[in-house]
Amino acid sequence: MIELVKITPPEFDVIIDLAYATPNNFTSRPVYKKHDCYLHEIAAKHLQKTIKLAAGLGFKIKIFDAYRPTEAQWKLWEHTPDPHFLAHPASGSPHSRGVAIDLTLVDHSGVELDMGTAFDAFTPQSFHGDLTVSAEAQKNRRILLGIMTASGWDWYENEWWHYQLFNPRGYRLLSDKDAGTGMM
Repeated sequence: MIELVKITPPEFDVIIDLAYATPNNFTSRPVYKKHDCYLHEIAAKHLQKTIKLAAGLGFKIKIFDAYRPTEAQWKLWEHTPDPHFLAHPASGSPHSRGVAIDLTLVDHSGVELDMGTAFDAFTPQSFHGDLTVSAEAQKNRRILLGIMTASGWDWYENEWWHYQLFNPRGYRLLSDKDAGTGMM
């Protein structure tokens, strides 16, 4: 049985700010009924290493999204069917497998580092290698990329905030009912 792990402080020393549990996302409405954050148990182990590596550099992790039920993926796709930034729900998102996370870094006072764009800014400036964002944002993206890859995550070139386990399609898709999270 696949276990999703609920990501909660203090066990996970992170800030949780799930965009899709609020109207502060590209749909302008809450997609999730609950502000609960989950990851596949293997991804949760990688997150623990991420937290330690970030802390060693004086940063903390802020999570925008993690496990996303397949029902939520359909809602996002129906709103914005853009395959450059959203996986088609029929093939499934790594988020809907519990093996992807959207995040940023914050400094010791809880302020997000400048990454050049906001989370879910569906523009070419969100690409990891975009050179039109400030030098500071480029540096911060590379720090995040280094922390994430050193702790075992793969990256998606179109979104500086998105990381996933390698071979995400090797994990099964989970609906809200399958996962038993009550998020939808």
